[in-house]
Amino acid sequence: MKPIYFLALIPVIAILGGPFWANSVEPYILGMPLFFFWNFSWLIFTALVVFVIYMLDPKNKERDEG
Repeated sequence: MKPIYFLALIPVIAILGGPFWANSVEPYILGMPLFFFWNFSWLIFTALVVFVIYMLDPKNKERDEG
């Protein structure tokens, strides 16, 4: 397994470990309790991490050239 695939563990750890840290109603961020904002923000960050993995994977560069 390539080391860049380990980047995919970051969102998993954040989503599974975050509720222990963000388990509170206050503060409100953008009108959402901290727990909901945490989950929503990691939904966005997960898409960014997957995009980074896609761009760094050499297999995808071979497909784009041919």
